[in-house]
Amino acid sequence: MSTLNVAERAGISRGLLRRIEAGDPGCAIGTVFEVAAIAGVRLFDADHVAISQAIESNREVMTLLPKSIRAPRAEEVKDDF
Repeated sequence: MSTLNVAERAGISRGLLRRIEAGDPGCAIGTVFEVAAIAGVRLFDADHVAISQAIESNREVMTLLPKSIRAPRAEEVKDDF
């Protein structure tokens, strides 16, 4: 299915579809859910085993990621006026 097809079926512009694909947090959540349904992407799963496996997989990935992206500042505060 082309992006033009998905955008037409959802009643949105291709620009908004691109923003949804890029993960723009400014997109309306209802529109994101509608596009996911049109594209056949399951956002929620009632199967408890699948949910548990996904949670464990996410935990494994999160342990590999750094706790912080920016290093803490090593500067001392100069408060002597």
